[in-house]
Parts: sequence; C-alpha cells; structure tokens
Amino acid sequence: MEIAAYYDEIAHCNKCGFCQVACPIFRATGHESGVARGRLALLRAIIEGRLDWSDDIEAPLFDCLLCGACTSNCFPAIPTSDLLIRARSEYLTQVGRKSIHRLLFDHLLPYPDRLHVAARAVALSKKAGLSNLARALGLLRIFGRDFANAEDIVEKLPVTAFRDRNHPGVYQGSGEELIIGYFIGCGVDIIQQQTGTATLQLLRQIARQVHVLNNCCCGLPAYSFGDLQIAQKLAQKNMQVLASGPYDVIVTDCSSCASFLKKYPVLFSEEDSRREAAKMFSAKIRDLSESLNNVALPTPAADAAIRVTYHDPCHASRGQGLVKEPRDILKKIPGIEYRELPEADWCCGGAGAYALSQYDLYRRVLDRKIANLIATEADIIATSCPACIMHLSYGVRKHGLKTRVCHISEIIRGR
Repeated sequence: MEIAAYYDEIAHCNKCGFCQVACPIFRATGHESGVARGRLALLRAIIEGRLDWSDDIEAPLFDCLLCGACTSNCFPAIPTSDLLIRARSEYLTQVGRKSIHRLLFDHLLPYPDRLHVAARAVALSKKAGLSNLARALGLLRIFGRDFANAEDIVEKLPVTAFRDRNHPGVYQGSGEELIIGYFIGCGVDIIQQQTGTATLQLLRQIARQVHVLNNCCCGLPAYSFGDLQIAQKLAQKNMQVLASGPYDVIVTDCSSCASFLKKYPVLFSEEDSRREAAKMFSAKIRDLSESLNNVALPTPAADAAIRVTYHDPCHASRGQGLVKEPRDILKKIPGIEYRELPEADWCCGGAGAYALSQYDLYRRVLDRKIANLIATEADIIATSCPACIMHLSYGVRKHGLKTRVCHISEIIRGR
C-alpha cells in the first residue's frame, strides 16, 4: 500500500512539538528533519507532490531509530515509526534497493546455515586481521558508508554458532507439563551465545521439554528497512516450520524478535488467508521476561551487594509494554542492589544496522546512554535484547568502564 493511503493519519500531526522532548535523534542534532513532526511534514509533501522520490530524501527517511518514543509522547498517538516503514518501502520501489541489502535479506537471513557460514568467515577474517586490511584498502564501504568506523562494535565473533553446539531438537526439562519452543534470534545464534546457554538452562527448569527451533531470522531487519516483501517471506517460512510443533508457547530471549513475532499479522492483509495463521502463531509468542515467574533464583555470590541497573530495549518497553516484569525479577534476586537507570527507556542507538550509515549520530545517542549508566555507578547493566548488549558493550569499552553488560537470563543463572 502506497504512503498516500495514510494521508489522513499523517495529517493528524498538529505540529505541537511534544515529540521533540522524547526523540533521541532530535536531542542529539536539534534538526527539525530529525523529529517526528519534521518527518511527517516530509511525508505530507511527498504525497501532495511538493517533493519527489529521490536520493535527497533518503537521510530523513532512514536516520530515524524507529524507537517509538515520539508516539508515546504524541497526543493523537501517530505511529510515526510504522508510517516511516511504509514510506521506506515505497522509496525502495521508486529509487531501488542496494546490493548489500539484497545479499543480506534475500540470500542470508532466510537460511540459517548460510548465515552461519558467513558469520564464520567474518569471525576468521577478524581473527586473522583481514578486516584491518580491508579497512585500509577502503573495501568496507560496500557494507555501509560508516562501516569502517562501526566494524569494531562487535569486538569478536565466535567461530561456531549457538545452534552448531546446541543442535535443533528436543531437550528434556525438569518441569511438569509445559512444552516450550525456543526461538533463536540471530544475535544469540551468532554473537551472544552465553545468553543462549543461560536461557536454555532456565527454560529447562520450567518446561517438561524445550525444543530448540530451526527457525530463520524473524524478519525485523528487513521490515525496518522497508523491505516488506522479504519480511513477509521470512514470517511465512517461520510459520510453516513451527506450525506443526507441539509447543504450548514459543519463547525468545530477544525482545526485538519477540515484539516482531507478535506483530506478524500486520504483514498480511485482511483478505490474505495467512493472516489467521499469523494470529494463531503470534498468540504463542512470549518474551523471556514474561516466562520467568517460576525459575529458581541464585544464591548470593558475594557478601557485598552487586549494584545492577536495567536498560529497557525499545521493543520490550514500547513494543510489548514489558517494563515492570524484568525489574521485579532483578529485585527478587538475593545479593543485588537494584539501581534505576535514568532515561532507561531511551534507545541505545543500535536500531539494527543504524551505525553502518549513521555512525556519528549513533555515537551521540549511545554516549548519552553511557553517561546515564555512569551516574548509577552500577557493576552490571542488564537488558533483554542481544543487539542492545552489543551496543552497550561497545559504549562501555569506548568509555573505559568496567561495568559488565549482560542479558537478564545470565544474572538469573548466577553467571
């Protein structure tokens, strides 16, 4: 559906400017083009024929974090992030897709085995120093304008994937009845494997069986970029793979995955028969934070309390309304002194591959988050999104901090 179909919704913007207060990008730049009010004015100009689809409008369309903070602070609750995704989709139709996105979305994300091979190649190249050579030769720009700067966000990559060591299949648990399907996000599979290990152990505590699933990418990266056709393809593939399973619930420890998996029905029109299947599928999805009421909590590891704070992933707090649950869990753990993080629900700047093309802006948003972390004097910052872990870890390293960054599942396991 073209962006013109959403004209009435866009026109609801009364230009009050309350979005400015909540927008990380506007707070970093002060530019009107970087806030919801300005972006909606841009979309209105396109629909009214005062602006043409061209490379000139790429920046304001794509430098939004899609964090949803503007909508939370908007009286008519205009879903600016969703409208921008629709606009990005039309932009790709009008202007074209980049080759790197065709490679990633068409040929890697739908196929976990291929993604594992590609990740292994990157891990080995980093280990051998080949990425430094590629940077010196200027070859990294094919992955994004700022890839040479952003490449160090991931300090190191495991050579093997999580599912290379924990093969898809059935793992017996100590619970009485529940059968859980464990949806493995790309971040856990490729990078944050210690999170996957802790999560699998937790799920085996509460379930009779845990099925490590052979799912592909949830589709959020493609959807956020505006490639709705590929997002739909990935959703359909996951639904087909998981439809016949005996799962009572499907749990993931990636809040970004959980939020998008719950959103699958919006990918299909009301007339599409797949929409009903998507509703049934999304009804089984649970963020890990929703599933930890009955897990055994660790005993204190030290006499002195460990100071822990928590960062709200955008897809947990605004995407799913999960704010109280992770805090309640942390506050129950013996030996923890919980400290609230200022602006805990502000985006860390990650937003998928945002840093690859907007590194300087990304760093300004991330640095604000790290400044708030420093104010807590926390020993640990926990969160529920592997992507946030990656970016927060990078910020901690850049600022020379000793703060540990980890998933909430790792703290519960006492790791």
